[in-house]
Amino acid sequence: MTALQLNADIYRNLAVIAEDESVLARVGKYLRRVAKQMTGDPTCMTKEEFYARVAEAAKGPSHELREGESLTEFLVRRGHDL
Repeated sequence: MTALQLNADIYRNLAVIAEDESVLARVGKYLRRVAKQMTGDPTCMTKEEFYARVAEAAKGPSHELREGESLTEFLVRRGHDL
């Protein structure tokens, strides 16, 4: 099926769907989801992926700000030139 034929088929089906508002709302929601996947944000992740990353990070070394320490002071203490 060519792109032109596919477009015609989509518009024909949309004309049928447009007659039922509840179905049209469902199709709209689905299209937004598909469009979002196509423009996917590489920083987006599922809840499970997020918690897995947090658990993995908890295994490694951590650094904390000392009481009253500014972010600049912390970075200098960690060896960064500012």
